[in-house]
Amino acid sequence: MERLTGGQAVVRSLIKSGIKQLYGLPGVQNDWLYNALYDFRDEIKVIHTRHEQGAAYMALGHYLATGENAVYNIVPGPGFLNSTGGLSTIYGLNAKVMCLVGQIPRKIQGKGFGVLHEIPDQMGILKRLTKWADEIESPAHAPAVIEEAFRQMNTGRPRPVGVEVAMDVLQSEGDVDFSSFSSEYKQGAINEEEISALVELIKNSKNTLVFTAGGAMHASTELTEFVEYIQAPVFSYRTGKGIVPSSHYLSYPVPAAYDLWEECDLCIAIGSHARMPLLKWGRDEGLKFASINIDPGVHSRMSKADVSVTGDSKEILQILNDTLKSEMEARASIKDRMSVFARQWEEKIAYLQPQLDYLHLIREEMPEDGIFVDELTQIGFASRIAWNTDLPRTYLSTGHMGTLGWGFQAALGAKAARPDAMVVSVAGDGGFMFGVQELATAVQHKLGVIILLFNNNLFGNVRSMQENLYGNRVIATDLVNPDFVKLAHAYGAHGVRVNNMMDLRKAIRDAGKESLPTLIEIPVGNDWPSTNKFKALPKIRG
Repeated sequence: MERLTGGQAVVRSLIKSGIKQLYGLPGVQNDWLYNALYDFRDEIKVIHTRHEQGAAYMALGHYLATGENAVYNIVPGPGFLNSTGGLSTIYGLNAKVMCLVGQIPRKIQGKGFGVLHEIPDQMGILKRLTKWADEIESPAHAPAVIEEAFRQMNTGRPRPVGVEVAMDVLQSEGDVDFSSFSSEYKQGAINEEEISALVELIKNSKNTLVFTAGGAMHASTELTEFVEYIQAPVFSYRTGKGIVPSSHYLSYPVPAAYDLWEECDLCIAIGSHARMPLLKWGRDEGLKFASINIDPGVHSRMSKADVSVTGDSKEILQILNDTLKSEMEARASIKDRMSVFARQWEEKIAYLQPQLDYLHLIREEMPEDGIFVDELTQIGFASRIAWNTDLPRTYLSTGHMGTLGWGFQAALGAKAARPDAMVVSVAGDGGFMFGVQELATAVQHKLGVIILLFNNNLFGNVRSMQENLYGNRVIATDLVNPDFVKLAHAYGAHGVRVNNMMDLRKAIRDAGKESLPTLIEIPVGNDWPSTNKFKALPKIRG
């Protein structure tokens, strides 16, 4: 037993769970939490942001770049609500992030007294945006709640969790017992009959296609071995890049699979819904579908699975690879055929200029382990089908959430978690201004992120739709922007404006040597060719 404040009990529990860095903002309801963070400052670091959304996005960036559990902390009420755009994105990305939120004193909760930062049913909101949430009721209760929160994050489908702790609980003292505290987690057992059924499907197939996403991010070696053994092309999109190296002759972005879909007789989704092919391109009786996923509830969500295997994708693939080797010979290489396919795909997307030239230049100037952070801007849209990476966790995206303005803030979390990696955030002027205040955070904590800011003084994607789809009904898309270079300098960051590719290349090289953030402004027009044609490929089966 130790005599601790509630704040100290929470912080000690986080440390015992392996947390070494926390993102957040202090405030009166969390005073005693930050007192405890001061007490244990040699064991856990606080990176404080300038807005609650920044704390959430930075924790998300930390997780996406490393796969490590991450924690962010905010005050209750408006502070919590400010972070919920980030929390919903965390939920959509199945990220292991804890939202640690303060609360008004327990004895007056729910009474409507109008206490500072009081909102109705904060816990109800928290539960709807997380996999699991609970309240810490006393200092002694803290280890059990924190332990269960991390167990929930690390077993079954990973998603954010919420922990609420009131200001009076943080301040109070009590005897706290850590003797039974554990940070070890076990997944459920794999059903070998399901593995055997999948092996039979594979043995009887001639044209297998594999689709993967974030649920297999930790299974790069095993997934690569699997597709090589059965010689199946593998396709990933926003959240699966780098699981199988882009340079591998079997690896392509999801839209490329359209040209092979009609002949596919077995579709295998691994840590993925395979939403685009199954829902948009169609399925008929000649196509078998197998799902490997840790969440049994998603196996037949897009289309009824003929075979489903529930469990951790890495563990399943390990067993599957061993089983395949004992039951069938490795298939003959299709490298020559896929080389032709690769050239055809490159020809199909060649019209995406100047996006491709920008992406190729950025890729050339980034080391192999550099981290590229996607954003809702034309370069970001093109990167989903044209960015190449050979390593997992080096292409960060919001996935289906499409959260405008997340990228720069998430990039800061990626840099904080991986300080030795080059981190490049692409942004449009509209999205960047959602989190511009975090330039101060980047300078203060020496987070040398490189921001490539493509500036057309518009919400450009919306403007294009207004002009082309709605009879030129232009409204609310013109933007008045600051001088971004001067703004960067005002924050103490580096800033430069470039007008050609040669200067951009030099600016990226120079920025890579800096410990402080660098904003590189790239003035552009609004005549980018659209990638939307790949989202609207017509149905070809069923």
